[in-house]
Amino acid sequence: GKTTEPGLQEGLDTLALADSARAVNEPLPSWNNTRSRQRILDFVEAVTSNTSPDYVAPDDRIAVFDNDGTLWPEKPTYFQIEFVLYRIRQLAKTHPEWKKDKLIQAAIARDLVKLRKKYGPEGMGKLMAIAQSGITTDDFEKTVKNWINKAKHPVSGRRYDAMVFQPMLELIDYLHEHDFKVYIVSGGGIDFMRAWATDVYGIPVNRVLGSLPDLKYEKVNGKPVLFKEADILFVNNAEGKPMTIHRFIGKKPVMAFGNSDGDIQMLEWCSSGKGKTLSAFIHHTDSKREWAYDRQSHVGKLSKGLDMAPGNHWMLIDMKKDWKVIYP
Repeated sequence: GKTTEPGLQEGLDTLALADSARAVNEPLPSWNNTRSRQRILDFVEAVTSNTSPDYVAPDDRIAVFDNDGTLWPEKPTYFQIEFVLYRIRQLAKTHPEWKKDKLIQAAIARDLVKLRKKYGPEGMGKLMAIAQSGITTDDFEKTVKNWINKAKHPVSGRRYDAMVFQPMLELIDYLHEHDFKVYIVSGGGIDFMRAWATDVYGIPVNRVLGSLPDLKYEKVNGKPVLFKEADILFVNNAEGKPMTIHRFIGKKPVMAFGNSDGDIQMLEWCSSGKGKTLSAFIHHTDSKREWAYDRQSHVGKLSKGLDMAPGNHWMLIDMKKDWKVIYP
């Protein structure tokens, strides 16, 4: 029942505060202390230490991240598809003739199964063209921002910008602190992602690289504008990702993170660099806090990549085992 002597108690309190401060300042706090976390920390230490044989100059510290399924979820469908369906519903108010269009009616009903099985990629391409063309780039940005500031995920009920992966946000911040240039290299539309990526990820718009729409330059009331066209100039997926990296970054990355077979070529491109590299797949294994899927998924399929990962020394970041939390 005796209390600790004042001097000793003060010392114990100081130690407790020091432990607490260390815990707060510990890098990647939402990651469990697993091999994945340690491998990331060891890699960053190796390439940023001046005395390390693997040292990489700041100008060459390039890290690339896929977006859908890597930085935020992609279930039950890609979030940009959810935006397209929202936009179709809004536009339908001034297009009564669409009531006879079965594809558009399936979109308005948000019948994802019918859209996928009956209409497939071609049908979805038509919907995306309708929803995202004939609008100036400035107006499109405003429309996307208005959507993401209000819309909520159909399963979680969270706003979409609150469904980013907290461990990946910490990783991006950690890399920025160590003078990495972080890029998003995604199959998503470049204008769609640029509307919110800086606010959500802290990544500048000129480091957000995605699929490219055709654009048309015009003057409206004497002011120059760019109109988004229906055609897609370039789909930034699979082999397209190394092409985009070369065209717009000009250097091979030293770190690459994806989650699906569509990211294989990006990881290969990273791994082919001359120095030390680190490539990884986010493996969706948590059916309770997120979704568990890989080989059989129609969204974010990871099959060939699973087979290739061991032989290429690519990390498989296990969401269930490696992450303390999923969302902020």
